[in-house]
Amino acid sequence: MHDDTAPRTDLELIRLVKDYGASLAVAGIDLKIAAGSYCCLLGPSGCGKTSTLRMIAGHEEPTEGSIVLGGREITHLSPAERGTAMMFQSYALFPHLSVLDNVAFSARMKGAAKAERHARAMELLKLVHMEPFAERLPAALSGGQQQRVALARALMLRPKVLLLDEPLSALDPFLRVKMRAELKRWHRALGMSFIHVTHSQEEAMALADLVVVMNQGRIEQAGSARDVFERPRTEFVARFIGAHNVIETPAGKVAVRCDRLRLDAVGAGSGAGSDYAMQVAAIEYQGAQVQIHLSADTSSADASAEPIWMAALPDADFHAAPLEPGQRVALHWRPEDAHALAA
Repeated sequence: MHDDTAPRTDLELIRLVKDYGASLAVAGIDLKIAAGSYCCLLGPSGCGKTSTLRMIAGHEEPTEGSIVLGGREITHLSPAERGTAMMFQSYALFPHLSVLDNVAFSARMKGAAKAERHARAMELLKLVHMEPFAERLPAALSGGQQQRVALARALMLRPKVLLLDEPLSALDPFLRVKMRAELKRWHRALGMSFIHVTHSQEEAMALADLVVVMNQGRIEQAGSARDVFERPRTEFVARFIGAHNVIETPAGKVAVRCDRLRLDAVGAGSGAGSDYAMQVAAIEYQGAQVQIHLSADTSSADASAEPIWMAALPDADFHAAPLEPGQRVALHWRPEDAHALAA
């Protein structure tokens, strides 16, 4: 029976495959993205995230599988027919057209009257705070301003889903943080689904309500940013998301967050968790936290078999009992802070 209270699935990928012959870019993934979501496809280079985005956009033909948007199959429709719009990494603005005409271009191609398309374009420029720059050429704009124009242009045809291919990668770190906040504002204002490809864990965590971690053409884990961070399903996710140590125990591999590890003089563990004899390899001061890089205690017989781990201590805790490189410490954690990983 249909449940009217369930959120409507805006976009669904069904057993989607992209095989280039020499490589299998996307290996039969299934994914449901609810209407109005901000979804980040996250993973290293070559994991299949951009191929997935391009298939949704209609710029790549799937080898197998289906793409359904709002209950309508769009798998083999042209980009213009499917109700999606893509903002490219390069922005791809027309250098000889003004900002206003760049934004209005797609409506012009569809035969919209000049007054109508310019009025709509100005509405969108106002949304992205670029109205005062309407008559400028793209060359006179900064990278962040060009990005805003590219976004307005992508929104011109009122898509159901906005696709973003690493939209922040060309920006400097300060502007990247500012534009993350802008993307969230636009997402709230527009109410449509955003699907955003990134290799930045920080970006995905800051933006997405659905994080999809991909590896070798498959989905390793999909969930809220907090779920993926707090409960990584596999060793790959724990290592790629970062801020976790993957530790081999008698019961199997577990992930323990760096900020949940505790360091004491050797043998001074509380007994509330597992103790390992380690040695401080390096110390990095990072403001609110101090990162302690740990290597195996070189005095132990099997030192070469030990992994390298990391602990993150609050600044005040570290300076109350400072550590030094080469110092021997006992590493321990509470049992409830160890999250079992899938084999």
